[in-house]
Amino acid sequence: MPRYFAFNGDADGLCALQQLRLAEPGEATLVTGVKRDIQLLARIDAQPGDAVTALDISLEQNRAGLLRLLEAGASVDYFDHHHAGELPGLAALRAYIDEAADVCTSILVDRHLGGRHRRWAITAAFGDNLAAAGHAMAAQAGLGREDTAVLERLGICLNYNAYGECLADLHFDPAVLAAHMLPFDDPLAFAAHSDAYRALADGYEDDMARARGVAPVHEVPGAALLVLPDAPWARRAIGVLANALVQARPADAIGLLSPKSGGGFTVSVRVPAHCPTGAADFCRGFATGGGRRLAGGINHLPDAEVDRFSRSFADCFGTR
Repeated sequence: MPRYFAFNGDADGLCALQQLRLAEPGEATLVTGVKRDIQLLARIDAQPGDAVTALDISLEQNRAGLLRLLEAGASVDYFDHHHAGELPGLAALRAYIDEAADVCTSILVDRHLGGRHRRWAITAAFGDNLAAAGHAMAAQAGLGREDTAVLERLGICLNYNAYGECLADLHFDPAVLAAHMLPFDDPLAFAAHSDAYRALADGYEDDMARARGVAPVHEVPGAALLVLPDAPWARRAIGVLANALVQARPADAIGLLSPKSGGGFTVSVRVPAHCPTGAADFCRGFATGGGRRLAGGINHLPDAEVDRFSRSFADCFGTR
């Protein structure tokens, strides 16, 4: 029976995939891409009896592909924490979806597997900017401070690798990175012995050194907007920089715009928990926008929409 995994190429998607592949070894076709490439089910041509697992990609934005697969006779397991909308009421769909702000897809997989590969879920939590959940799970697992710090850095680096306009922007195609990860039951061993991780960590340090020099172009109390240069390093750094700014400025909403080669911008938005409007709700006010409560984005913001975005961002999240 052919098996497919469609997974977001970020830390959460990679670590969710890793847990499931360790729990049930076997051949599978991997379908993935850069972080913004989420309509992955459209790329699967399944047959009756095939098994598809979707990881960390919005059901709402994959609804047409999901229905097509189910109608073709495939079974689908769906793990996700993004806005889903109404779930199709079909027996061949098993949905494990929780949109709570303190969970990620890898935590849902960890629950499903009864904690069999929890260290990978802890890694994902750190990569998905859920530091409190990561530290709590690490403490419950009996990990010391040094090992916890290694998983935190690993999660951040795995997440960083997924950002880019195309695969050429990335240090590793997420499918290739998944292959490097697969032999390691323990993410601590992967961090200690993988040449791929060392290359990724070095790239992260280089890119973030440049990113820390980017200053806001528009700032009001409670909200800051930054525009990154048109360069591969900036496209790689956008997500991790957004998370770092949230930690440095926990009371502020952060918006980052990264130029796209064909015009327009990719947008990342992070908001504090106390904001009445969530990041996903705000971003859905623009075509191609979405996400979750604390972290959202817009896949393509046209140049003509930048002024409206800037005004809306300041009006929505600025404090007076």
